[in-house]
Amino acid sequence: MRRDKRGYRLQHFRNTFRATSSRSIAYDIYSLFFFVKQSTFVQGIVTVLNCCVMLFVIIAGTYIGFQTGWVGYKVSGGFLPYGVNGMLAGSATVFFAYIGFDSVASTAEEVRNPQRDLPLGIATSLTICCSLYMLVSVVIVGLVPYFAMDPDTPISSAFARHGMQWAMYLVTSGAVLALCSTLMGSLLPQPRILMAMARDGLLPSFFSDVSEKTQVPVKSTIITGICAASLAFFMDVSQLAGMVSVGTLLAFTIVAVSILILRYVPPDEVPLPSSLQTSFRLSQECDEEKVGSPLGDGNHEQGTSEIKDVIVVESINDPLIEKQLYANKLDELNRRKTAARSIASVCVGVLILTASASVTFLPFLVMCLFCVFGGLLLLAGLGMLSWIDQDDGRHSFGHSGGFICPFVPLLPVMCILINTYLLINLGGGTWMRVGVWLVMGVFVYIFYGRTHSSLTDVVYVSLAQANEIYGSSSSSAFVA
Repeated sequence: MRRDKRGYRLQHFRNTFRATSSRSIAYDIYSLFFFVKQSTFVQGIVTVLNCCVMLFVIIAGTYIGFQTGWVGYKVSGGFLPYGVNGMLAGSATVFFAYIGFDSVASTAEEVRNPQRDLPLGIATSLTICCSLYMLVSVVIVGLVPYFAMDPDTPISSAFARHGMQWAMYLVTSGAVLALCSTLMGSLLPQPRILMAMARDGLLPSFFSDVSEKTQVPVKSTIITGICAASLAFFMDVSQLAGMVSVGTLLAFTIVAVSILILRYVPPDEVPLPSSLQTSFRLSQECDEEKVGSPLGDGNHEQGTSEIKDVIVVESINDPLIEKQLYANKLDELNRRKTAARSIASVCVGVLILTASASVTFLPFLVMCLFCVFGGLLLLAGLGMLSWIDQDDGRHSFGHSGGFICPFVPLLPVMCILINTYLLINLGGGTWMRVGVWLVMGVFVYIFYGRTHSSLTDVVYVSLAQANEIYGSSSSSAFVA
């Protein structure tokens, strides 16, 4: 009878969550569609209320814990009953809680001062949320043993077990507010991502339409909301949490690998936008005319500049200078090859180390050997990246401002290591569901994005030429 009652409560909670999620998503679509600024203001108020509820849980729970003697920490098994692997497996499952931080970067086009506001907003929000998450976890686990918690309502039931029935309503209200805030924060960046992909030709132009009245991607917002509401209604909470966690961890890992590539082996050539391709062709034609015209046809200044060019060419043709230039070019080529091999060594070493440390069917000696081999590959790649110089092209890549990643290559390598370990600890069912989405994305790219991409017929130029073209275009625009 007790089991049936518990099953009924669990099913009722799931149905309530699905219905609440669908209604909340419908409201969030309406808010993001018509009132972006107003919804941002409301979301700020809701976030402040959520922080107040979490501070109440921390303060009141700490008081109860000192009164009762922290009974949750006195059970057998200690602070980590399932060990470090169990803690990391749980962290991988609830990693979806950190998905809101990438929405700050996804809305970079709508930020007034991105160079200052983006890093400040990401660092501040990440510090506050991590501190609140950890403090709430420490307090709740200390109030009630982990095996005695109600899996549906762990925080409110912890206060109810100590006679604070009124606190249940306060915590439940905070949970509902947090649900609305999380849904709105999750629905905000995805339409912008679809809009950016449609601008690049990877998706139909349908997703890049922006409303002239509200200045938001209306169609992308509607499609995102419909898909999110359907998934929330038909799928379980744990399944959605695993899928979102995999997507977030994969994105963060790809960003970390991209940082290493851009710092050590950035592309030698960059695509030139279609708006500047005319300037590039005109500059090429001018260069050809200068080479083909005689020296005396121009004015005195042009003749002087051509004489200087001849002198420079003759000096470059000197055997000693040619040998030095060839040596520098060879050294740069060797540096790029070494950096590429080091990045590959880091990635392979991380995969071997994390996979061998996570499997349980291998003998202990074999697992240790694989761990040592993977660790050596990882340390060798990290040491080589720390020893060689970074590429000079990183200073001009992108032709715009931004903020740089500190502690390269240590920080990206640690990010790759931790994220890969969390990814491997996720369940096989989660990877199967995510694999279906990845296959769908591959089919979209093969049958549409590959042929409609904006980089299909683009002109690639060297970094030096790109800097010259961007500089000339900006100066001509200033003169105009």
